[in-house]
Amino acid sequence: MAIRKILTVPDPKLKLLSDAVEGPVTDAHRALMDDMLETMYDAPGIGLAAIQIGEPIRIVVMDLSEDATEPRYFVNPEILAASEELAPYEEGCLSIPGVFDTVERPARCKVRYLNYGGETVEEWADGLYSVCIQHEIDHLNGVIFIDYLSRLKRQRAVDKVKKLQRSKVHSDA
Repeated sequence: MAIRKILTVPDPKLKLLSDAVEGPVTDAHRALMDDMLETMYDAPGIGLAAIQIGEPIRIVVMDLSEDATEPRYFVNPEILAASEELAPYEEGCLSIPGVFDTVERPARCKVRYLNYGGETVEEWADGLYSVCIQHEIDHLNGVIFIDYLSRLKRQRAVDKVKKLQRSKVHSDA
């Protein structure tokens, strides 16, 4: 396993549409998921889409447990249905470090995906799970959570990340 570099805004790769995994889940896919999980835990975060490490493939990892002991793997995740009821949630993103804002999303959604072993799973998600899976599937579709914000808030978020990157470059020199 290896920790990968997480892309940050305004990297244009984050706007790419990720390709579906064709055929069965392979050992190469599982190795990527293992790297993604290690990268996510190191960041630290609770969800990571493959595109966030520069891999435009429809794979997501997630761990919503308090003690990072319940990893979940999603290959070709898709939302089959969503509630009309919306729920606000303050979101953050590993690709937009230090930025948090409230986004309204469907309170519940039904998802289908292949798990680590390649088995098809269909289930309803609610609460944080619903927010996180929708957020990560957005990444696979080239959408980041700040896209839901006003243009001004979106620009402030990008500027904040750029400023953090500049200060990190200067402190590393």
